[in-house]
Amino acid sequence: GSCQGNSVERKIYIPLNKTAPCVRLLNATHQMTSISGDTGVIHVVEKEEDLNWVLADGPHPPYMILLDGNLFNRRVMLQLKGTSRVSGLAVAIAKPNPPQGFSPGLKCPNDGFGVYSKDYGPQFAHCNTTVWNPVGSGLSYEDFDFPIFLLEDANETQVIKQCYQDHNVPRDGSGPEYPLCAMQLFSHMHAVTSTVTCMRRSSLQSTFSINPEVVCDPLLDYNVWSTLQPINSSGKVDPEKEVIIVATRIDSHSFFWNIAPGAESAVSSFVTHLAAAEALHKVSDVHSLQRNIMFTFFQGETFDYIGSSRMVYDMEKDKFPLRLDNIHSFVELNQVALRNDSILWMHTDPVSRMNGSVEGQVRNLLDILSNSSIGASVTLQEAGYSQPLPPSSFQRFLRARHIPGVVLTDHKTAFQNRYYQSMYDTPENIRMQYPEGLSPEETLEYVTDTAKSLAEVATVVARALYRLAGGANNTSAIQADPKTVSRMLYGFLIKMNNSWFQSIIKPDIKGILGDVPQHYVAVSSPVNTTYLVQYVLANLTGTVVNLTKEECLNPEKTPSSEKEMYEYAWVQGSLDLNSTSRVPYCVRSTVHLSKALSPAFELRQWGSTEYSTWTESRWKEIRARIFLVASKELEIITLVVGIAILIFSLLATYFINAKADVLFSIPRDPGAVAY
Repeated sequence: GSCQGNSVERKIYIPLNKTAPCVRLLNATHQMTSISGDTGVIHVVEKEEDLNWVLADGPHPPYMILLDGNLFNRRVMLQLKGTSRVSGLAVAIAKPNPPQGFSPGLKCPNDGFGVYSKDYGPQFAHCNTTVWNPVGSGLSYEDFDFPIFLLEDANETQVIKQCYQDHNVPRDGSGPEYPLCAMQLFSHMHAVTSTVTCMRRSSLQSTFSINPEVVCDPLLDYNVWSTLQPINSSGKVDPEKEVIIVATRIDSHSFFWNIAPGAESAVSSFVTHLAAAEALHKVSDVHSLQRNIMFTFFQGETFDYIGSSRMVYDMEKDKFPLRLDNIHSFVELNQVALRNDSILWMHTDPVSRMNGSVEGQVRNLLDILSNSSIGASVTLQEAGYSQPLPPSSFQRFLRARHIPGVVLTDHKTAFQNRYYQSMYDTPENIRMQYPEGLSPEETLEYVTDTAKSLAEVATVVARALYRLAGGANNTSAIQADPKTVSRMLYGFLIKMNNSWFQSIIKPDIKGILGDVPQHYVAVSSPVNTTYLVQYVLANLTGTVVNLTKEECLNPEKTPSSEKEMYEYAWVQGSLDLNSTSRVPYCVRSTVHLSKALSPAFELRQWGSTEYSTWTESRWKEIRARIFLVASKELEIITLVVGIAILIFSLLATYFINAKADVLFSIPRDPGAVAY
């Protein structure tokens, strides 16, 4: 027969495997979000009245609360923050999404790091004119002294509720009998106080210790950029050459670590941007256009413009092929999926437009954009001269120089997005719907209404960019492909590990294709989103070249490769028909990566108020589990009995040892006779 072992731990604990912790983030002055690990008796809170048991009536504090997602708001959280009767919190996702909206971000995102300040447009600083994110609760910027976890799996949530029902439900207003169902949430964070403190400690450790213990890391990654006409990436663009920058952010955030779907806040805009880049590259006369176009995808923008501030810094320090002087104009795609009456709003900066020459260039830019939407199902309208720019990467460029620019959004004033920087900014938020019963492959190819709508925006943007760059031909042939947009939305929002993404990436990074996409910037780079934007852009704008694997991986050995002008990638390719093997090929493109690490860390100015100073704490392990806990009396009795048995055992051992010669002497043989 077979023998099956089962550890004592497995018999005592039920692990919760599908959870997301809230980890500590720090900036120059503060530490944010929750810490540490703790244990407590579970209490389910599904309505606000249930809090009374936790905060006052319950006889078994401290409590671990299982909180309904609809109650995860600032008012409830601040009640829990001020008491020692709470040892932790597990949040169940609300289904459907909270109808009133939910955003743990700030009402004024990236406040203090944009262009508006006491010296530049003071009337617009700190969202004085327009509160962009009115549902923002600022929860992500609060410091809680207990661990907070998100329960991602409804089945695990049900297991906890069942354990609570069986053991913890109060009977007739009095406390339940032991044993009680308890939970342990463990997420001990190493960093404390602020970025200044933790970076100084890490720096001292690195200087004087053989085995330094780093306590926090800067948030960092890479920006992705490419140009319509190839440029020498290691040289400098001619000062006379004008370049139009098209920009979007590619990161998002929520209260919980690595839960950042960002459907409206990031994905809708960068997918539209990618589709516009593809449409432009198909135009026959792009290489003879008067001006070049640079497609730029900024990483870390959620955290005080990490990516854009670094690119501006590099341009100023001559560490980038372009200088700020080369920039002709700036077009940014912000949140664009939730349009009312198909209107897209054009936002400009009223302060720089007071300059006559800038005003003329901005007016030309607005006219070209408006004219490009004639005949399309998207209408472009000006947001108004008295309105400032919404939170945008363009603001970091304006801080350095008066550049003519426009930010395109689906909102005139406050965000249409009621789930900005939250776990509810999902495909459903941008109304992505699929018929039931489709296979993953059919879903990948299915063209949704959202995809058609974003393709229309991409078409208008591509036509406007062609005109801005000096294109004179008819633009009606410039058309973004809704099928490409559909594939990108599926890959970046629903399932990264799909056949298209598999075919366009390098074989050595196929491990990045997880299931559910998240777009958090993180501290180890490049993150999945960066890699995928890089390879999608290369696939849509590059060309397949007839090179062997060896030549593709070492293009400098091929005389005609123009290595300084192009990047080469040997990608997996699609599966061969009726086979499990792939047909790899070489892609040549103008897609490059550039550092998205805040200049504050390069300059070691950890208390900077000009640049982002965000860091993420390190931790040893993160886990959650439930188990039954006995009463304190039973625990004390068990301890006392254990000590008594130990003392008795020691005494028995002593006496047996002392009388060993009597107890264990060998008896004489009765048959033996002594003479």
